[in-house]
Amino acid sequence: MALKKAVVNHFAALRDKSATYYNLRREYLKAFFAWCVQEGYLPKNPMDGIKKRKNEGVPRSLDEETIKRLLSLPNRNTYTGLRDYALILFQLDTGARPGEALQLLPTHFNLAAFEVVIPSTAAKTRTARTVVISPQTAKAVHKLLSVRPKDWTDDVPVFASANGRPLTPNGWSQRLQQYSEALGCRVTAYMFRHTSALLFLRGGGNVFALQRQLGHASLVMTKRYVHLTNADLHEQHAMASPVARILPRRTRLRKIK
Repeated sequence: MALKKAVVNHFAALRDKSATYYNLRREYLKAFFAWCVQEGYLPKNPMDGIKKRKNEGVPRSLDEETIKRLLSLPNRNTYTGLRDYALILFQLDTGARPGEALQLLPTHFNLAAFEVVIPSTAAKTRTARTVVISPQTAKAVHKLLSVRPKDWTDDVPVFASANGRPLTPNGWSQRLQQYSEALGCRVTAYMFRHTSALLFLRGGGNVFALQRQLGHASLVMTKRYVHLTNADLHEQHAMASPVARILPRRTRLRKIK
C-alpha cells in the first residue's frame, strides 16, 4: 500500500529527531488514521507496526558558570530585563514548566513565606501544587512587582510582556534566543527545568521533594530528569560507600612487600 510506504518513509526520516518529537508525531498520526478507519475512509491503520521510540530522558542542563553569565545579561534597569532575570531565577529555583510560570498571577505568590501556588488551571497535570522559592528569587519577584504600572490589574501575569499582555512560551523562547547569541551557546526554557532538578539533587535535595516541586505524578517521570554524571557518581560513592563506612580509611596505605 502506497500510504503505508509513505508513513514508513516519513518516520524513517525522523530518526535523527528526539524521541519526544518522534513520539508526538506518531501519536497525532495514529489518532488521525484511527479516525479514518472508524469513518470507513481506510481499511486499516497504516501506523500499525510503527513502534514508539524509547525516551532516554537525557537532560539538557546548564553548568553553573553558564548560568552566572546568563544572569548577568538582562538589563535590570528596564522592565523586560527585570522580568527576564526574575523569570530565570524562578524557573531555576522551582523547576516550573515555562507554560506554568507564565500564567502565574500576583495572588499566587506568598513572598513572605517563600511559596508560590501553581494552580490547577496552569499546571500541565491539572493538579495544583505549591512550590518553594529562595529569598533571592523572592527579592527579584518583589522588585518586578514593585515596578508594575498602577493600572495593571491582578489578572495581569507576574511575568507579563511590557504592554501588560501575557508573555507566551514562544515569546519567552525568542528572548532566550537573544541571550543564547550573546552567550555563544543555546539556552532554552526547558533547560532551566532540567538544570533545576540536577542541581537540586547535587545539593543534597530529596528526590521525593523534587517530585513534588516538579509536579510529577510518580517518580518514574522524575527520574527522567535525574541523570547523574560520572563525576557525580564518584562523589556520591565517596560519601556513601558501604565499604568505606565499615572500614574507614584513617591512614595512608603503605606498599605491600
